Amino acid sequence: MRMTILIIDDEKTIRWSLGEGLRNNGFDILEAASGEEGLQLFADKSPDCVLLDMRLPGIDGLEVLRRMRKENTDVPVIVMTAYGEVDKAVEAMKLGSFDFVTKPFMIEKMKVSIEHALTTTRLRSQLRSLERSRGEWESNFVGKSTAMQDVFRVVRKIGQSKATTVLITGESGTGKELVARAIHEASSCEGPFVEINCGALPEPLLESELFGHEKGAFTDAKARKRGLVEVAEGGTLFLDEIGEMGLTLQTRLLRVIENKTFRRVGGVEDLGVRTRIVAATNRNLEQAVEEGAFRKDLYYRLKVIPIELPSLRQRLGDVALIANYFIEHYNHELNKHVHRLSPEVTDILQSYGWPGNVRELKNVIERAMLLEAEEDILPQHLPVELVSPNTQVVKHSASVLDESFKPTSLRVMEYFFITKTLEATNGNKSQAAKLLGISRQTLREKLKGFEGAQTGAAHVVEAASVDL
Repeated sequence: MRMTILIIDDEKTIRWSLGEGLRNNGFDILEAASGEEGLQLFADKSPDCVLLDMRLPGIDGLEVLRRMRKENTDVPVIVMTAYGEVDKAVEAMKLGSFDFVTKPFMIEKMKVSIEHALTTTRLRSQLRSLERSRGEWESNFVGKSTAMQDVFRVVRKIGQSKATTVLITGESGTGKELVARAIHEASSCEGPFVEINCGALPEPLLESELFGHEKGAFTDAKARKRGLVEVAEGGTLFLDEIGEMGLTLQTRLLRVIENKTFRRVGGVEDLGVRTRIVAATNRNLEQAVEEGAFRKDLYYRLKVIPIELPSLRQRLGDVALIANYFIEHYNHELNKHVHRLSPEVTDILQSYGWPGNVRELKNVIERAMLLEAEEDILPQHLPVELVSPNTQVVKHSASVLDESFKPTSLRVMEYFFITKTLEATNGNKSQAAKLLGISRQTLREKLKGFEGAQTGAAHVVEAASVDL
């Protein structure tokens, strides 16, 4: 679909040169020689982007911008100012312009600004569209990747079912608690959502917190106490870091799941319970079972419905969308007016390995907006570990290299890294080439070479025990 650019400038040569340059890039062009004419075209034609000169006959550029913002706040406006008119440019940014470019300017610089304005606007539009199309619980999730859409579908199905146990796995910072809450909110539960971190308490205290205790059950048990299993009656009990729970408590939890009954500490009466149990862990529970640190029968009872959350590096195509979500969130929470990520920052965020996943991205955006950014988030506002190219390469390499990988040749290693990097970028060859430190053309040639030797490549990969 062709985009329309409205150019408002009283200088005919500026309108002509901009128009010619942008038509060659596939844009449709509207031209106005005055503010009044520009406002009329803006109202009648609904352009996708506006290039607005600050010095205009009649209504000046700032007043035109004010009126445009009252009519439509979504269309990006890029103001054009003469050299030395920084004050006007700053005021225009406060009024909501997307960017400013000083005259004289190179047409290529203007094209970059326009492309970034349109991309940012599209991302924000997609974000609002996702929020409108989902239920209330889904508004906390951002992601158009296949992996996250699969998670959304599973959560909806669980919400409509009578499933009593769910196991959520994934690295730290991927949003396991959010998914647990979403399952609760997507269900027609009568009871509350109750959560506890199984790794935060010693076993005796955790037992009392979960199952409650009778008066006199132990020293300082001066009154009966209801446990969280009981408090969550008719609702959801979220057991975070279930892999840290001791074997004795695992046995008691298994009884709750199988018999729908429990006893308070020091009690003799079996109490019935109707509670959905959602457990989460970043540990490999299968390995813990093999090592004797986790009960096999409990593992399979919890794993009736498993949900595995993808790491952020496995869905790098969602990074810009998530970052824009956090920008809007912190604009409201911190009373800020940050408009966008700079193009350089977008590239950096999409090239980083994100060992801390979505939680790390949230912290990066919050820090930048709290301490640094006024209007745009720039590379200098980011932590040093994100900006350093060497760090990015090392972290990305570590993120895609499986511990069980045993390369048999350089070609196998190359095939592995390219394939995994393309998976992480959802097939985006430009992003993959940046992460791999090669040109897009080089990546294309290597992929062509793999296609030509597909059978052989599959054979050596199988011999190296790599799951691609």
